[in-house]
Amino acid sequence: MAQVTATAERTIGAPVDKVRELVADYAETRPKILTEQYRDYQVTEGGKGAGTKATWKLQATSKRVRDVAATVTEPEPGTLVESDANSSMVTTWTVRESGGGSVVRIETTWQGAGGIGGFFEKTFAPAGLKRIYDGVLGKLAELA
Repeated sequence: MAQVTATAERTIGAPVDKVRELVADYAETRPKILTEQYRDYQVTEGGKGAGTKATWKLQATSKRVRDVAATVTEPEPGTLVESDANSSMVTTWTVRESGGGSVVRIETTWQGAGGIGGFFEKTFAPAGLKRIYDGVLGKLAELA
């Protein structure tokens, strides 16, 4: 099994404090920025930043649905880490200042399958997930 990584990044013309607040708001903001690939999103504990727990289904392809049960930590200001209790998937949201605006980066890593299935997963999954994240970041930019 090899580690698979998918990444998306976007510059948003809003102050870093505002964007960090929006990204950390799992109760109100997150449902507004999620794309149609996310289903059954629900906050089960907390709702703002570290300590939040949320569940959702991620429909990456027509046949591939992942049940996510995320717990959020904040190892440093501007960085939120969502660890999935159901898999090795870890998604890190980083918001940093850039000029008068902000740069938001989403990076997801997981242990991929072995063999030929793993080859296809490592080849195609990052691009598919990047497209999903580009949609999420676009909605975040509109909201900010």
